[in-house]
Amino acid sequence: MKLFKRLLLVLLILLGAIAVYNYPKLNIIAGYASKNMASTHFIAGRDYKAIADNDNNVPLIKLADTKVEGNNVSATVFGLMERKALCRDGLGCVLINDDYHDDTAWPKPNREQSENGLPFPFGNNGQQDSIFENVDYSKLTAALDFAFDHYETQKTRTVLVAYKNRIIAERYGQGFTAQTPILGWSMTKSILATLYGILSYQNLVDINQAAPVKAWKQDDRKAITLNHLLRMQSGLAWEEDYTTISDVTKMLFLESDMSEPQAMKKAVAPPTGIWNYSSGTSNLLSGILRQQFATFQEYLDFPYKALIDKIGMHSMMIETDLAENFVGSSYGWANTRDWAKFGLLYLNKGQWNNEQLFDPAWVDYITKVTQGSDGTYGAHFWLNAQGKYPDVPRDLYSANGYQGQYVFIIPSKDLVVVRTGLAEDPDFDVNGFLKMVVGAIN
Repeated sequence: MKLFKRLLLVLLILLGAIAVYNYPKLNIIAGYASKNMASTHFIAGRDYKAIADNDNNVPLIKLADTKVEGNNVSATVFGLMERKALCRDGLGCVLINDDYHDDTAWPKPNREQSENGLPFPFGNNGQQDSIFENVDYSKLTAALDFAFDHYETQKTRTVLVAYKNRIIAERYGQGFTAQTPILGWSMTKSILATLYGILSYQNLVDINQAAPVKAWKQDDRKAITLNHLLRMQSGLAWEEDYTTISDVTKMLFLESDMSEPQAMKKAVAPPTGIWNYSSGTSNLLSGILRQQFATFQEYLDFPYKALIDKIGMHSMMIETDLAENFVGSSYGWANTRDWAKFGLLYLNKGQWNNEQLFDPAWVDYITKVTQGSDGTYGAHFWLNAQGKYPDVPRDLYSANGYQGQYVFIIPSKDLVVVRTGLAEDPDFDVNGFLKMVVGAIN
């Protein structure tokens, strides 16, 4: 009997130790589950069960139990660590904590979403019928078949191919339509960079200026410029690991003000000394963007007025954090056609329906290889300069997001290709898919 009690005591101690060790993880797991469930339902309008069975059905996150109450979603793991996400009109959903007060007033962006009657891409009034003699449509169909094959591994949800500003192929998986907003994750970084391109074109910001961060003015971080931040070569410490408790997961699921964590990091190298991909850097840039405006309302309105609604991406929303900063690293939503419009804006070098939104030279800037990135990164855009995708033109550049969200821009082929899903390279064969799409253009 004494031996049994001793064994039971040891077992309880072990279980307690395991619980204590994993308790911080439960915070992040519950936070991810509640936030993703809330945003995916309230922004994309998707069914709770479909979200639980697919989007949240990933290692660890699937351990969480979610509960929907009004415009809130809460989640727990084994009944522990309840986290709640609150959804707000025009601002998306946000994880709340002790900084939240029930009487908080949430201003929302002013949107101009009137339709101009034009077809895609310059409007939303259908498409122009276009048959290109140099396009092999049977090969395009085969490419889309390839993308949607083996859903259990490739998990493709939507694909759109635009050639010379015309949609030449488009397909949606079960539960998705041309109107369904898709979370772009880090594709949002490319949206954020474009806002800096617009401000630069308007002579309102100089990307070579020192980043206006007060905490840096008295140390060697004062040499960090906006350019260094856009190129992820600030030299600041940052851990970007979504599989554990890291800088990025703590920022996205614990922080009230996501513009702060990167600013608080120490320098581990001089600017340009290393290349280190950092979502914290993007949210720092979002906070710096806020400083460019006299009022908070101007900041809220700017992305929509200057870019998003300007090019008719009316389905797009960029969610804000609890401090009401745009989460420029991760939380941009838009339907597949609107993501394609963003790519076409770049394919047309910043000109949209005869209006120039940013300098054509901005495209050269964001596609210039950043030192230390092995030819894979420019300025908040990914590159194929060193042939990461060997069977695709080297001039390809793209906005990429977690779980395989892509807007590919291929200037030499007049192509924009959008693919969304729940699996990325290599589970989704990017090179094989793009090789087939490019091969359809003679």
